[in-house]
Amino acid sequence: MQIQPVILCGGSGTRLWPASREHYPKQLLALLGDDSLLQATAQRLQGLDGLHVGPALVVANEEYRFVIAEQLRQVGVPSRILLEPTGRNTAPALTLAALTALADGDDPLLLVMPSDHVVRDVSAFGRAVMEGVPPAGQGALVTFGVVPDRPETGYGYIRAGQRLSQTGRACRIDAFVEKPDAPQAAAYVASGEYFWNAGIFLLRASTWRRAVQRLAPAILAACEQAVAGARRDLDFLRVDRAAFEACPTDSIDYAVMEKLAAHPDLGAGVVVPMSVGWSDVGAWDALWAVADKDEHGNAVRGPALLEDTRNSLVMAHSRLVATVGMEDAVVVETPDAVLVANKAHTQSVKKIVERLRRNGDQQALQHRKVYRPWGWYDAIDAGERFQVKRIVVNPGARLSLQMHHHRAEHWIVVRGTAEVTCEDRTFLLTENQSTYIPLGQRHRLANPGKLPLEIIEVQSGAYLGEDDIVRFEDHYGRVD
Repeated sequence: MQIQPVILCGGSGTRLWPASREHYPKQLLALLGDDSLLQATAQRLQGLDGLHVGPALVVANEEYRFVIAEQLRQVGVPSRILLEPTGRNTAPALTLAALTALADGDDPLLLVMPSDHVVRDVSAFGRAVMEGVPPAGQGALVTFGVVPDRPETGYGYIRAGQRLSQTGRACRIDAFVEKPDAPQAAAYVASGEYFWNAGIFLLRASTWRRAVQRLAPAILAACEQAVAGARRDLDFLRVDRAAFEACPTDSIDYAVMEKLAAHPDLGAGVVVPMSVGWSDVGAWDALWAVADKDEHGNAVRGPALLEDTRNSLVMAHSRLVATVGMEDAVVVETPDAVLVANKAHTQSVKKIVERLRRNGDQQALQHRKVYRPWGWYDAIDAGERFQVKRIVVNPGARLSLQMHHHRAEHWIVVRGTAEVTCEDRTFLLTENQSTYIPLGQRHRLANPGKLPLEIIEVQSGAYLGEDDIVRFEDHYGRVD
């Protein structure tokens, strides 16, 4: 049986600020272990016996397309990346993926997974998927319900009905239930009939298309036009912007799953229970709950010293963090921001992000370290009329041919070999050599070597914003 993973890579994760930013959201972060949440999701089905797993279809925001492609390349997961020009929630995203799969001439089972969730027991997850394959292959729309280990008010629930067989765990879905209050959540858990709604689905591409055609025809019509007008852009597939922007916004549950009971001819709604160490990592307290902890209940990542500290989460990225006499705390350090919060109030971190946005602060949007298709840069210092950046260019990569109206640049090679173009001259620089790029001159930086190129760039001028770039030629399609 062929399985087509569909990875939904939208969302900004504002409750995980300052680690998660709008231009570098939580699915791109390595919050547990060495792999990012996206990489862990993409690898989740590798090695499943009895299943043919095809290349992943990743539906993503175009803003971080190059980082997604690079992360998937690093873990060796073959993929195709569909770019949404704007977010329209999960039902349109799945519809784009289903139509793309059907256009290939196949009708695979689509395993739909959010890219920003944690699954600690991958083997148990694989067994749950295997149990969902028979009903999905027969036309059911299968979802996976997490067996709750506590009365959680932050998740929606699924009420299970009659079992499909005496030996299996799969059940018909009786109802989807919105996030309950605390007493109701406790009653749900005590009954044993309710599961957390994890937002993971298994269904045939044609089954989903037929259901959307009946229950959300406006979504299907817009997505069909968007896919029909799609164009190839390097290794990405861009759907038609105008058609997709006209698409209604809706989730998979609201658009289809909650309406299935009234339309039995479209296929049964089925839930497969699973206990897999799942979390949607919706806030810092949720990350603490699934992270490995020391004998004092502390989850620590990065350089940190804890004294008389208990049941806390401490994450340090760029410098030593020390805590003394703390309990139930969250401390997250990044090069440009520090969060200190009570673990019980981490849902309110989004209010900080909202205030940053209202004030126009860049800390809501991006990190000091910014990823580009050719590598990354880190704005390490700035003052009146100057800025200093550390720039790393990947082997074989090159920046656009560009110029600036308001700034000049000095480049000093720290490591590797730089190929520099300045107006009609092209020349090489090696370690400890430097050059000067005058204001207004066309220039380009490239790495012709097999190792990363690292330079220090000193900018000087009246205006140093990133929008003072005029691109004349660009390998990555960003020409003005």
